Amino acid sequence: MSLILAIDQGTTSSRAIAFEVTPRAARSAVGEPTGRGGDLHPLSVSQIELAQHFPRSGWVEHDAAEIWTATLQTCREVVRQAGGIGRFAAIGITNQRETAVIWDAATGEPLHRAIVWQDRRTADVTARLAAAGHEATVQRATGLILDPYFSATKFAWLLDAVPGARERAARGEVKLGTIDAWLIWKLTGGRVHATDATNAARTSLMDLKTLEWREDLCALFDVPIQALPRIVGGAEVIGESEPSLFGRALPVAGSAGDQQAALVGHGALNPGDAKITYGTGAFLVANVGAEPVASTRRLLGTLGFATRTGTQGRTAYALEGSIFSAGSAIQWLRDGARMISESRQSEAMAQGLPDNGGVYLVPGFTGLGAPWWEPEARGTVVGLTRDSGPAHFVRAALEALAYQTRDLLDALADDGAPPLTTLKVDGGVTANSFAMQFVADICQVAVERPAFQEMTALGAARLAAFGVGLIDDLEHRPAEAPAVWTPRMDARERERLLSGWRRAVKAAIIAAPERAS
Repeated sequence: MSLILAIDQGTTSSRAIAFEVTPRAARSAVGEPTGRGGDLHPLSVSQIELAQHFPRSGWVEHDAAEIWTATLQTCREVVRQAGGIGRFAAIGITNQRETAVIWDAATGEPLHRAIVWQDRRTADVTARLAAAGHEATVQRATGLILDPYFSATKFAWLLDAVPGARERAARGEVKLGTIDAWLIWKLTGGRVHATDATNAARTSLMDLKTLEWREDLCALFDVPIQALPRIVGGAEVIGESEPSLFGRALPVAGSAGDQQAALVGHGALNPGDAKITYGTGAFLVANVGAEPVASTRRLLGTLGFATRTGTQGRTAYALEGSIFSAGSAIQWLRDGARMISESRQSEAMAQGLPDNGGVYLVPGFTGLGAPWWEPEARGTVVGLTRDSGPAHFVRAALEALAYQTRDLLDALADDGAPPLTTLKVDGGVTANSFAMQFVADICQVAVERPAFQEMTALGAARLAAFGVGLIDDLEHRPAEAPAVWTPRMDARERERLLSGWRRAVKAAIIAAPERAS
């Protein structure tokens, strides 16, 4: 049994990958064996796209039942492709974070569509809490600012929206959780209600130092603590899957939110290591070591990983910056504006222009994340002339990836982090060489893309392999050399472009509906 079944439940799809663990002798500095290392290699994969629902402006929902059905189907297909359940040792889970689910404890059925991390419906709630002076308390305890991005206000909204849910939750009849908790519940046949600490760290309800729910925060956000899952480590046996699902029970032994899983997948395990994932959004996570760091630039203090809760595991903290719209800006150009028919067209269109023509696109479709945190901002285009065309929109959307990344790196430096010499990247957008070169140029840093791109799934698999003892370290040593882009832009040109971007962001914030009124 040398295979790990990795579940990668994302914003736009559910995917399963089978990884084979190949032993390698871990050695000390003098060359002596020190334990069971291991390299992980993908054997089979299955993926199903998911529907997203937009019932109102700024609202984003998923069908949690559809997520479970797609997850189960992809897992079964991967098990079949890989030669049967007898070859598998454990399950690892990674998931879209902050997305909130409410379900019936008896039937296991969702009581409402899941509220997705991008959703902004509770912006008024977080604004009232901030105005009442609660943000400093929340940030000290959790590392997070007050924003509808995080799960706590979503949980409260769901309890109020479903008739009788609050009363039933108090009796233990209704469960709350992020997507990992929902999948663990379904995988274990309703026997285990648990969430890993990295997901719990994104709710605004967990103390970042103790890794436990705080009753005062639950009271502040009006979320009953008895409806929440227990908090577990990311590399320990959480429970066993229902035997009927795959033919026999498998231990669920690894779990982490997608960005933390990618941190592990990249092997960014030490202070000063950093990665950014360019997916629907983009997420910079920088390892800061064994103690939390409080940001002065509105980055998020968060958990990098915790193999066990309590004192026996290895724990690393991180600073994180979240960009709400990255790949989704390209999706909008394709599906909304219909300026391209396929995302891959964007690279050739952008390269076909000598420059951006003074056009900037601020992709605030669901607000702006770090370091701005403007939930009411909306998508804005500035600098249009009669010469502007679809290619300028496309190039501006790709360039926005780099500008937003530079904003995060500047904030990270202001918080005392050492300058990065290399930025590890992954995600679908990294296939666009124009975009990656522009990130290197604007951020003045070497950009490194691994040959194997599925860092979130790889991280979940490594955690699960560690959790069941197939390996005894989390180190990742890729067999293939990464693709690397190095800065080559003139400093004056870089500053000119950044000045234009900063003016565009100010325009987007000023034009936000709340400010305009």
